[in-house]
Amino acid sequence: MYKQQKTAVALAVITALGAAFSAGAQQSNQTKADETEVIEVKGFRDSVIKAKDLKREAMVAQDSIVAEDIADFPDQNLADSLQRVPGIAITREGGEGRQISLRGLGPDFTRVQVNGMEALGTSSSPMDSRGAVGRSRAFDFNIFASELFNQIDVKKSYSADQEEGGIGGIVNLRTAKPFDYDGFQGAVAGQVGSNSNSDSTKPRLAAMVSNTWGKFGALASVAYSQKESSEVGYNTIRWRQVANSNIGSGVDADTAAKIKAGQVWFARGNRYSMWNNEQERLGLTAAFQYRPSDDLKFALDIMHGKLENEGDEHHISTGGASSTAFGRLEEIKTIDNNGDIEAVYARFSNVVTRTENRSDLNSTTFDQVTFSTNWQATDKLGVVFQLGTSSSDYEQPRVDKVNLTRTGGTLTTDFTQDRFYGINTYDFDPAATAGWTVNDLYFREDYISNDFDNAKVDFDYALTDTSTLTFGANYKKFSNVGENREDAGYVQSRATPLNSGVKTINADVVNVFNHPNMAWLQADVDALQKFYGIHDLALGTDKIIQTNSYTVEEESSSLYSQYAWDGMLAGKPLRAMIGARYYKTDLTSIGVSKGLPVEISRDYSGVLPTLNLVYELEDDLLVRFGASKNLTRPSLSAISVSANVAQMTGSPGEVGKITVGNPNLQPFESVNFDLALEKYYEGVGSLSAAVFKKDIENFIVTEVTTMKYSDTGLPAALLPNGATIDSLFDVTSPQNSDKSAIKGAELAFQRDLDFLPEPFNQLGVIANYTWVDGTALYRNVQGTGKTQEKSFPGLSKNSYNLTFYYETDKFGARIAAAHRADYISVVEGGLRDEDERGFHATTFVDFSAFYQFSENLKFTVEGINLTNQREEQYSDSNDRPYNTTTSGRTYSAGFSYKF
Repeated sequence: MYKQQKTAVALAVITALGAAFSAGAQQSNQTKADETEVIEVKGFRDSVIKAKDLKREAMVAQDSIVAEDIADFPDQNLADSLQRVPGIAITREGGEGRQISLRGLGPDFTRVQVNGMEALGTSSSPMDSRGAVGRSRAFDFNIFASELFNQIDVKKSYSADQEEGGIGGIVNLRTAKPFDYDGFQGAVAGQVGSNSNSDSTKPRLAAMVSNTWGKFGALASVAYSQKESSEVGYNTIRWRQVANSNIGSGVDADTAAKIKAGQVWFARGNRYSMWNNEQERLGLTAAFQYRPSDDLKFALDIMHGKLENEGDEHHISTGGASSTAFGRLEEIKTIDNNGDIEAVYARFSNVVTRTENRSDLNSTTFDQVTFSTNWQATDKLGVVFQLGTSSSDYEQPRVDKVNLTRTGGTLTTDFTQDRFYGINTYDFDPAATAGWTVNDLYFREDYISNDFDNAKVDFDYALTDTSTLTFGANYKKFSNVGENREDAGYVQSRATPLNSGVKTINADVVNVFNHPNMAWLQADVDALQKFYGIHDLALGTDKIIQTNSYTVEEESSSLYSQYAWDGMLAGKPLRAMIGARYYKTDLTSIGVSKGLPVEISRDYSGVLPTLNLVYELEDDLLVRFGASKNLTRPSLSAISVSANVAQMTGSPGEVGKITVGNPNLQPFESVNFDLALEKYYEGVGSLSAAVFKKDIENFIVTEVTTMKYSDTGLPAALLPNGATIDSLFDVTSPQNSDKSAIKGAELAFQRDLDFLPEPFNQLGVIANYTWVDGTALYRNVQGTGKTQEKSFPGLSKNSYNLTFYYETDKFGARIAAAHRADYISVVEGGLRDEDERGFHATTFVDFSAFYQFSENLKFTVEGINLTNQREEQYSDSNDRPYNTTTSGRTYSAGFSYKF
């Protein structure tokens, strides 16, 4: 990339993080936290009892995943592990988790810390429908192997000693430390795995060694994996009302008149697609601890992670008017979908068919160094100091696309047999070379860098035996720098170094691609680039798209004070904690606007009060209450100063899109209320119920204005292919506007079924259910100029997890289901094709089992996504098909050995 790595790191950690619903806990060195439901690998029943004890002492709502055993293989990555936590739902990429939503709020609303220091990791999706390459505050958890961490804490409610910024919550990822273990420990583990959509077998390896020598300890470990995935499916490029007069006699007059008037919705794209990816993930951590006395402790944590993806994708699509199958319409069947007339079956002649072959290469490199000191200065005063720096660099040096086109022949599109998986039928052989010509070649590169510098100090002073005053300060510097480079239009509208103007193809530059549903001819990326003399084209700085390249810098300082005490109310124990946090943020946004460099600076500040109470009605029954104020800063793309001009298909009548940032946006602010009732049973078992509400102000909406490009003030050099200065564009910009609210409830239950007769008394169950509701106002929905109230983005009203397990000292097995209801992903103001976009409900089922050959040697087997769950994206509230894929079943088996 254009910047050097900020940190050089060596060695690393494996302390396996809980298998599918393991439970347990490890208490932090600050006793003021937290309501904890713990999922852990080792000593399952013992860990449930630990979780109960931690929950009784908690002051804020918190779920934890803790692995006390080593060399255990848990889920594929951190997001897969986090989906087991009540209130968390995840998005997936390539069959594994990527981002999380917490209590109905999307990924931007959750802050992520690594070893107590805030961090941001960025990866990408090859699919535009899933966001492609984005500039947001969402953390991509697929960067890290889960073996690198031995504890994850999910804080769902807020207290003044927490850093501000996460209305949804805070996720803290903790790597292992040498004093987590007694003396020398070591482990190695290996698995092989395969996916039903691919024909390869890939390894997953991990190793860890840790030791303590009196006052000093050191730990190092490594986690490495390879994975081959393939997502297969059918998709549209949304649907559109297309006015067309090229209609045959087989269409009745009434329907023909509606089509000519642009009243019928037609699918665009009509694509069979496949996305293949070869993934390589490496994680390294090292930890050093020095304890010169019981009152003074030092720790140094070093972490390195790298995720590399090399992908290829393949599509056959329609390229007629607005990317529909027009042509000439010969036959059609329509349905009335809530007042919309949709073409669910149509036969077109003289169609334009396109095939696309794309080659991608991208990587994310994460480095962090954290130094901490824990000093008990006096009997009453404790001090914790942390200093850390981290960098996350995303590099995508290759997005190469080659497209063929063909005119002629007949195509039938059929959505009557499967609403969300169309069937295309051609009267010609798409795999034959006849009729195909070269359409264009496209090149793109993306680079994003996130840097954090953190420093904080916390003081804990015991006023009396039952009261404590906590206070502290925090400083944080954040930088997000990114640029986009593009070079397009070769052959179509630009000359090439070799064979310029030649569009005919030969057998040397094409190949046949086989999709499960059909085969088609496509260009060979390397061969076609070599044919035109532009192979491995590296884009220079002259290809930087200035309006897509910008820098956001933030410096945040905060002070807090918090008072905690234990007392009695009506003869029953009451624990209370009240505090406030002051913050100030200086924001600088640097970019290009209307062709000129611009730098805008501003600041904002505020006070965030908090109150947390725990009241013990009985020894085994308690009530929790929390009230707080918190904030979430706007998305990075929203506060950029640049204007982003999107690419266009070149279809007649297409309206372009320009997105303009707004550095003057205020942060989201939320007043939060949490109430929970928890019942504990003797031995193993607990039952809890919680309700919560978040009143959010400064909700950000998108304002849309349609204008000619010449009226935007942007230079003509930024025009997309096929557009002119007289072309119409929707210009969108974010604005603070309305209030919104999120409310919900959680239920959680865990119990060993030890009351059953042998051998069934080794069975157990863990279950949780979350209901969330919340709406927001959206502007200019579907280009109507009207405001509509819809569900909050990323909010699934219902989600649940259910695990049944059977465990003895020698053998254990678990089967787990994770369900997420449908949800809206985005509402694009001004977009005429749809009033919303989102995902249908999914239920993923996983299985794991182990056999303990000896105290040191264990065999494990796992199955992920056993039902090959179909993921369906919809377009519009009338539920039109957008993108449907399956990622296959993943199976793995291996051994772990401890020494």
